[in-house]
Formats: sequence, C-alpha cells, structure tokens
Amino acid sequence: MALANSIIPFSERLEQHGIKRQRLGLQTLQINTGKLCNLACRHCHVESGPGKKRENMDEKTAVRIIELLAASPGITTVDITGGAPEMNPCFRYLVQAARGLGRAVIDRCNLTILLFPEQATTAAFLAEQRVQIVASLPCYSRENVEKQRGDGVFADSIAALRLLNSLGYGQPGSGLILDLVYNPGGAFLPPAQAPLKTKYQAQLREDFGILFNDLYTITNMPIKRFLFDLKRSGKLDEYMHLLADHFNPAAARAVMCFNLLSVSWDGRVYDCDFNQALGMGAGGHAKTVWDMTSFAEFADAEVAVGNHCYGCTAGAGSSCGGALV
Repeated sequence: MALANSIIPFSERLEQHGIKRQRLGLQTLQINTGKLCNLACRHCHVESGPGKKRENMDEKTAVRIIELLAASPGITTVDITGGAPEMNPCFRYLVQAARGLGRAVIDRCNLTILLFPEQATTAAFLAEQRVQIVASLPCYSRENVEKQRGDGVFADSIAALRLLNSLGYGQPGSGLILDLVYNPGGAFLPPAQAPLKTKYQAQLREDFGILFNDLYTITNMPIKRFLFDLKRSGKLDEYMHLLADHFNPAAARAVMCFNLLSVSWDGRVYDCDFNQALGMGAGGHAKTVWDMTSFAEFADAEVAVGNHCYGCTAGAGSSCGGALV
C-alpha cells in the first residue's frame, strides 16, 4: 500500500505514546468461515462474494477450532464472521459447539442471507441458540445502502429485520440482542456513535416499526476492495492523512486486537480480521490451529501492526464493537 512519506509508521506512533503492542489477555475468538457471500459490498475488507466458494472452512478445521476453544477457558465469546458465515456448512456446528461450551456467540450477519430459501430456518436457529446478531445496515436510507451494497438490498434488509423482530430480537426483555453496524459511504470518518444510534432508532421505528439494541460505527479500512476504490478515485493519500491526523491514543489503547484472536477459514491464526485480510499472521508469525494445544498461548503475545491500523485508532476509534472512546 503506497502511502504519503509524511505519515509516521503506525508502530512508531504507538512508541511515541508509550503504547505496547502486547495483548492484554484473550477474551474473544473471531472465526472467519470464508469469503463466500451472496453480496459483494464496495467496502468489504475481505473481498467476499458469490464466486468465493473455494475459500470456505471445512469440517476438519471447524472441529479443530472447537477442540482448541475447549482448551482455552479464558475465551468467553466466539464471534463468527465471513463472507456470509451462515452459508458455510459448518456454521451451525460452530454455533452449537461453542454454546455447548458455555460461550457467548455472535453472528456477523448481512441480513439479506436470512431470506434465501435454503436459510429458511436460520433466523429461528439463531434465536433458539440465543446468538447475538450484529447486522450490517450502513444507513437507514435506501439510497445510501444500495449505493454501497447493491440494488434491492435495502428492502431485503428491512424484511430480515422484521423477521428477527418477530422472533424476539431487539424486543425489550427478550434477551435476544440485535445490533446494527454503520459504515461510512465514502472516504470519511463515522459520525458520533450515540447520536447516530438515536437517529437510526427513530427512523427505523417510524418508517418500518423496527427495533434494535445498539449501533456500532465502524471505519472503512484502507485495504482490499475499499483500498481499490480509494486508488481509483485518487483519494488514498487524502484518506490516509485523515486517519493518521485523527490518531487517538485512547482509542489505540482499546483496540480489539488486545483481547481478540482471529482464525481464518483455512485455520491460520491472526491478530484481527483486518490483518487476516492482509495475510499478516499473529505477531508476524505463520501459525495454524494445528501448531498449538490452546489459544491461550496468545494471551500475552505481541500483535502485528501496519499503517492500516490507523483506521481503528482515528477519532473515536473503531472495532468490531464500534466506537472505542
């Protein structure tokens, strides 16, 4: 990735603020089941799409991940992503096995997948397993959503949200958590998370009767498909300067890689899903799930960083759980 020479390397920026790159325990295991997806969104950092059938987790890898999870009692949450993770044949096994071990489970859902005929029982399965759903809805307007995700996606997303509400998701007292994710529609930082959540809640309730629990604002990372878009529009240097100029030490101390470990569809281990997309192994090493006896060995390991990490530390910060400060 070509960057302006005036941008300080991210590792040096951490050193300037006395921030160590050492993980502070391990609470979350994020599992990326592969790149197969029914959508091909413009901002997708893993370049998922319908043609990615070969990059999909197999049963052997899924079983090994659960074996290691059982040997890693410090991990309390399993965060399943993709692609569209529901399209992976091992998805339900991963959910049920993790729940059987007493771990909380998150499904990173694009919503539209729940309407596919072959996924007719998926929403009910998620409710039965008490899975938290983190659903991508980059705006509450049709125009902005479809500009980023494709024609017809907004209507299908609303239909899926209504289905989830009918099962209890987002409803007060149900315990079924439905959170939404906002991504900027271009090369700019997300707005403040709390007031945007209020706008989302009011608009979705008024227009569609939809309820949800929380909203996460996530900065578009300057990698893969969004990086290509930045280069094509001539905005790469401008965007990188925007991120670097808004570096926030408080956000840098709270980034997700300090308590999360990411495993790819082929069993390779990374410090986060973004590093996974770039092939940057955990701590800079090429380890797989067959090279260890427990994920706990990464609990205090050093994490690998690069200039794309400015995306997680700009402004209020950004992580898989939204703003950091």
